[in-house]
Amino acid sequence: MKALVYHGPGRTGWEEVPDPVVVDPTDAVVRIDTTTICGTDLHILKGDVPAVTDGRILGHEGVGTVLEVGDSVRTVSPGDRVIISCISACGRCTFCREGNPSHCLAAEGAAGIGWVLGHLIDGTQAEMVRVPFADTSLYSLPDGVPDASAVLLSDIFPTGFEIGVQYGRVQPGDTVAVVGAGPVGLAAIATAGLQGAAQVVAIDLDDNRLQLARTVGATAAVSSADDGWADRVRALTDGQGVDVAVEAVGIPATFAMCTRMVRPGGSVANIGVHGAPVQLDLQDLWIQNITITMGLVNTTSLPMLLKLVAQGRLPAEAFVTHRFSLDDIGSAYETFGDAARTHAVKVLISR
Repeated sequence: MKALVYHGPGRTGWEEVPDPVVVDPTDAVVRIDTTTICGTDLHILKGDVPAVTDGRILGHEGVGTVLEVGDSVRTVSPGDRVIISCISACGRCTFCREGNPSHCLAAEGAAGIGWVLGHLIDGTQAEMVRVPFADTSLYSLPDGVPDASAVLLSDIFPTGFEIGVQYGRVQPGDTVAVVGAGPVGLAAIATAGLQGAAQVVAIDLDDNRLQLARTVGATAAVSSADDGWADRVRALTDGQGVDVAVEAVGIPATFAMCTRMVRPGGSVANIGVHGAPVQLDLQDLWIQNITITMGLVNTTSLPMLLKLVAQGRLPAEAFVTHRFSLDDIGSAYETFGDAARTHAVKVLISR
């Protein structure tokens, strides 16, 4: 088969590689019908994730068709159409049983890390992929849910909801500000209403993304290019600050924006993947009684979000701005990596 193979920072190739096979009785081999590119993949290409080594097949999101299963697999069968979770969960260890499979203790990849696809084992940007723990890492797709919507449930929608909305402790009536209207930030915007947010404020430099944010759930959009952005946000909250500030970029400046605008007693939920240290001004923040959270997605919300997508209650397909074939995955990376020019949000890559 062919796959996108990583060869160090800034270097990949669409190459012929051996077909995946069932190794353990809990495995499945899945033909990739649709995959996509995550911001984390761009971090890998920049060298921010040194655990990804030369020769690794990239990608941790996908929708596909089961080709083969191991002897112990019970919930999926060859021919089934499935979502591949970005988290591979054994379902039996302490962390999995506690609802924290992002730190699965199984030895696949490395004990204590549930994100293994495209990280510690070969991933989904390929014609086929071996998925460990198929019973707890694959989700059968109902008829009528298109690939373009389903693939966004592999990672970004669960990440936006779990790490942004749930970790941020959004309550009915809250004002939520999301800094960064990229794919994951937009997912937080689209799902904040599930917890009853009264106002959802999108903050970004890109006017096109702010327009999209309004279509998927934002009640207000603020350009951070304007010097008065903080005053505009405060004006929406009678000067008190937002209840929940969600950081969805992954740079020090945007984290500082969140700590600046959150009200006393509020929450800062960090989604962004940071590649550099961030200063935490505890000498100013300790007296504000704020809560700061962060984390790796568990995808435990995927079944619930899938039900909402199946009923047309979440605007998942609106996130897809560009479509490519697998053989043209290099162009997909160029387009996604130059989003400021191309206005790419989520690129769909299909067989």
